[in-house]
Amino acid sequence: MATVVAFHAHPDDEVVLTGGTLARAAAEGHRVVVVAATDGRVSNDDVDRLSELRSSARILGAHRVECLGYADSGFGPEFPADPPGRVRFARAGIAEAAGRLAAILREEDADLLLSYQPNGGYGHRDHVRVHQVGKRAAQMAATPRVLEATMPREMLTWIAHAAHALRLPAPYGRDVVRTAYSPGASITHRINVFGYARQKRDALAAHRSQISASAAGERLFGALMRLPPQVAGLMLGREWFVDPALPPGRVYRDIFG
Repeated sequence: MATVVAFHAHPDDEVVLTGGTLARAAAEGHRVVVVAATDGRVSNDDVDRLSELRSSARILGAHRVECLGYADSGFGPEFPADPPGRVRFARAGIAEAAGRLAAILREEDADLLLSYQPNGGYGHRDHVRVHQVGKRAAQMAATPRVLEATMPREMLTWIAHAAHALRLPAPYGRDVVRTAYSPGASITHRINVFGYARQKRDALAAHRSQISASAAGERLFGALMRLPPQVAGLMLGREWFVDPALPPGRVYRDIFG
């Protein structure tokens, strides 16, 4: 059996990008470790989201949860100052943050690190930092393999257009989608997680503070929870990764392949 460490920017990212894959790995007997770079708080007065992360990880079957202790850097053109007593992740020194992650990778003798792509998926400064820190940490800890979580850009483009036409909230705006994540042809791993869609949906529900943060989020999640299991499985039943060490072309069906 193998040990996989999933490195994410914020609580809830572990579900959105890799929830089904982690649930599948745990169900198959592999050791699953979730590491969040930040506690998800932009302000020190924000809700503590680490309890939600622990609940989500428990639903997915993870064996260990850690947080590197940085503050959320926020999304948008303005980069807020560091909150009192804490450093925003996107301002953290890459070597220092990588050292914290590398210590976990060594302690776990990790076989595989799940991280992000250089563009951070959709350009969030913390997600870009995850790529930079994850890459350095894997080198420091001599972790054999790294997979970068992604989504097919063509699929996101279709979703954005459909949501706009139906006047529904979309996960990403059409301007963001143009350069988000990866073209389908560059994806090296497409993982079938249809059988773990219910776990993924339940883990997402654990992040209640994020769901209730906006009326649009409440509506979108409410609609997802009302879907029949088969339909939810179709929507949540695939996850994607890029192995930067492999040329595109062949598509693997298992993260350990």
